[in-house]
Amino acid sequence: MDSLYITTPIYYVNDRPHLGHAYASIHADVLARYSRLAGRDVFFLTGADEHGEKIAKAAAANGEGIQDFVDRNADLFMAAWGQLGVEPTQFVRTTLASHKRYVSTALALLYERGDIYQAEYEGLYSVGQERFVTEKELVGGKLPEDKEPPELRREVNYFFRMEKYRGWVKDFIESNPGVIQPDNYAKEMLVLLEEPIGDLSISRPKSRLSWGIPLPWDRDHVTYVWFDALLSYVSPLAAQADSFERYWPSVRHIIGKDILRPHTLFWLAMCKALELSPYRKLYVSGHLLGSDGYKMSKSLKNGVDPLVAANKYTADVLRYVLVREIPFGVDGIISDNVIENRLDKDLANDLGNLVSRTLTMIGLYCDFVVPTSRAHGADEEGLIEQSRQLQESIMGWVDDMKIRLATENIMAFVRELNRYVSARTPWKLAKDASKRDELNAVLQTLHEGLVLVSTLLSPVMPEKMRALRKALGVAGQPESLNERWQFDRGACVTREPFILFAKVANEG
Repeated sequence: MDSLYITTPIYYVNDRPHLGHAYASIHADVLARYSRLAGRDVFFLTGADEHGEKIAKAAAANGEGIQDFVDRNADLFMAAWGQLGVEPTQFVRTTLASHKRYVSTALALLYERGDIYQAEYEGLYSVGQERFVTEKELVGGKLPEDKEPPELRREVNYFFRMEKYRGWVKDFIESNPGVIQPDNYAKEMLVLLEEPIGDLSISRPKSRLSWGIPLPWDRDHVTYVWFDALLSYVSPLAAQADSFERYWPSVRHIIGKDILRPHTLFWLAMCKALELSPYRKLYVSGHLLGSDGYKMSKSLKNGVDPLVAANKYTADVLRYVLVREIPFGVDGIISDNVIENRLDKDLANDLGNLVSRTLTMIGLYCDFVVPTSRAHGADEEGLIEQSRQLQESIMGWVDDMKIRLATENIMAFVRELNRYVSARTPWKLAKDASKRDELNAVLQTLHEGLVLVSTLLSPVMPEKMRALRKALGVAGQPESLNERWQFDRGACVTREPFILFAKVANEG
């Protein structure tokens, strides 16, 4: 069985989860679910980054002790993933003793090898991004994603010899096309790697910041939050017997483009220095925009709260919209209007109406028992072949993080089933006793098509597809991407009224 290791960003828990967090986590969860359907052994990691200056400041501003503050916010994230149907194998926290031990071991190893040294440094420091920045990164005197301009700081730090590995990082990206997706992000990093990137400050003096993992050889310094957080991709596997060898070689990270630089310049250099094999894929998302076309932010109040949206439309509808609406890797608008349009058009009209008609006709014409028939013609055989090709194509799209394309093609199959109903007119066939076999073939084909749709959409909408399978009478039957069309299920559909998706009640 193939193994697959999937990670989200290790989220900085200085506030409650927002839609950007949900976007990355839902994509990771959908990738994990599809991979399990394909028979893979999957480890899915998400977690909380709990150290650093921003955390300490946010806790103080909130009048809380730092540990209490991060405990509460980590709980908020875990609860949010439960509400949104995100089911990680493990939720890592950078305050865990096992993680701290791994970070200390890694730091000691690099220090012993001479890859870490002490020096005085003066430069511009972004508190928002928790890193030193260069003048050419600034727009109007600050980083675009920061509220405040960087501060000039001069202090003694320990540095990781990142520049030493620049050539290797550049060669790795160039010799592995597709390792960073979409490709434009790889090109962006290769431009940066053409010039010296300098060494990475990996400590902060305790006199300024005490909230962090102490350096094992100098207790007056704590570890830089990014160096600490990136190692949380490894620490959960290192703590479990055989898990590292089993999962690490297949690692795929899902991140936002605002943290692209740490996941290329920092992380690849760190992996090389620590003799960790580099990631197999780095999937980089774009920014979510509000209805005003600007990046969602608290200050603009143009965002969609994921938990409010999940409560209003259901978590599955939100999941569907987030993977269906915007091609992964580009910026795109998510708003209540966008969610409602997708709900009404795709889910209520196309899929919901098909389900309703199919269940109603099986109940009316076959006393709720799915009929058996071999009276298949070209229309039925065409749908069977289309379904086979769809199943064989799914993982190709999913592995390239083109989940939008996968859902597009699944919904195209749903629309094809709707066209099939209109062309075969089962309500007319039911009036002619000599057409009974044809009627049975149509109803069986519709039922089997919906069983397939329930399987293919289950990673995106697990709760709704579970309800659909129950209504179709196949709740206890296994799901697999290799499942083939069955002609004798003998299933009984629900006798109760069943509405899979209701349209938004705001018309008129």
